[in-house]
Amino acid sequence: MTIEESAFRGRMPARPGDLAVERHGIGPVPESNRYGKAARLFTVWFAPNLTMTGVFSGTVGVSLGLDFWTALTAMVLGTVAGAVPAAYLGTWGSRTGTGQLPLSRLAFGRGVALPGIMQWLSSVAWDALIGLFGGEALAQLLGWPFWLGALVVLLLQGVVGVFGYEALHQLQTVMTFVLGGAFVVLSVQLLSGVPLPDSGSAHGADRFGAFVLTSTVALSLAISWAPYASDFSRYLPRATSRRRMFWYSLLGMVLSFAWVQALGLWGAGLFTDQTAAGVHGLLGGGVLGVFGLLAIAAAAVCSNAMNDYSGSLALQAAGIRVPRPLAAAAAAVLGFLLVLWLHAADTTLRFQNLLLFVGYWIPGFVGIVLVDARLRAKARRGAPIDVETEFGRPQPWWPACVAFVVAFAAAVPFMDTTLFVGPVAAALHGADFAYYVAFLVSVAVYAPLRLLVRSGRAEREEPVAAAPGTSG
Repeated sequence: MTIEESAFRGRMPARPGDLAVERHGIGPVPESNRYGKAARLFTVWFAPNLTMTGVFSGTVGVSLGLDFWTALTAMVLGTVAGAVPAAYLGTWGSRTGTGQLPLSRLAFGRGVALPGIMQWLSSVAWDALIGLFGGEALAQLLGWPFWLGALVVLLLQGVVGVFGYEALHQLQTVMTFVLGGAFVVLSVQLLSGVPLPDSGSAHGADRFGAFVLTSTVALSLAISWAPYASDFSRYLPRATSRRRMFWYSLLGMVLSFAWVQALGLWGAGLFTDQTAAGVHGLLGGGVLGVFGLLAIAAAAVCSNAMNDYSGSLALQAAGIRVPRPLAAAAAAVLGFLLVLWLHAADTTLRFQNLLLFVGYWIPGFVGIVLVDARLRAKARRGAPIDVETEFGRPQPWWPACVAFVVAFAAAVPFMDTTLFVGPVAAALHGADFAYYVAFLVSVAVYAPLRLLVRSGRAEREEPVAAAPGTSG
């Protein structure tokens, strides 16, 4: 199976505003089809984070006993830590014309099926985490049962995901202003009518554990974009400034996440598992209340459409020959089933557990692809990357897969969820360092294995010297 197969290639958008269905899959985008500017990356990473998922995650710090300013500091630090690798990986799109999971075939070889399936399942999980609030808002606004509100939200996001890259960029540009206005209104209402949460109840080692866990929750949100990153920059021209790409992406993520999480912290008493009702009540009902509920539903659509789009590329990267639009639609359907499960019982506990579990694999993936990219760049000695040539010499599957599995296993003792608390996390009063451990272990395991494989290849390719006394 090669990247030239028809299932992986097809019609591509040619300019801003070209909204025909993008049938192109994981095949690299040729330079002749590249367009756009780096500034597009700000809106594509800003708007999809203005969701009630971010607001809801912001309530975690207060629920763990932290005061507002301590919890906000933890969340900003975690957000920056997660957004930096995502923004950096996003700069690879213009250089390669390739999405993030498809590009990781260079490091994983045939083993890319492992992170590919993980990413596709994660995109379905994110559909549920975000669609939960969109469905709730639409159901409350129109007097529908929850399942119908969720169904409409996931149908709309599926349509955008099917249309693809340019439709997503256009939607996020519009929603940056629409959702930005909605959250400005929400912020004003909070500032004028809701006092800051009382001083935190956690002290000593418990306060340290709560600080780290709050930071980890924020990190898990931001770094969840890392396996998507270059999906939304792969049509940018190769000459696009990587520095601009990085900063536009980083600012889009950090500003949006910090904003919504601060709102969640401030209004923690309102934003429980009935978040839509809390927003409607805060805005006083009426026209503002309707606007708020519509904004929540719209936010779910524009964020989840990105999940469905990237999930479709991940599924193709895993080796499944399904057209990209069909794969995007399938993710939305499965997301609907998962959102019903999420809504059926203790939403708070299921939300936090799902949020953490869908991301524990990502730091190991990031560490592996960074090491591989660094070694490939060193081998090229400054020459620009030729992705078609690079795809012709992927790494053996086992070094990356071994590092991937070992990194996840090493992180298990450091995990802290309501389903499982690792012994190290318990000893540290709930501090969850699993993401950091997974990243460091993946680098420590993969780097020597990668160098060992390269050394073995060099030895096999070295010409054998003629024995003494014989002709060459």
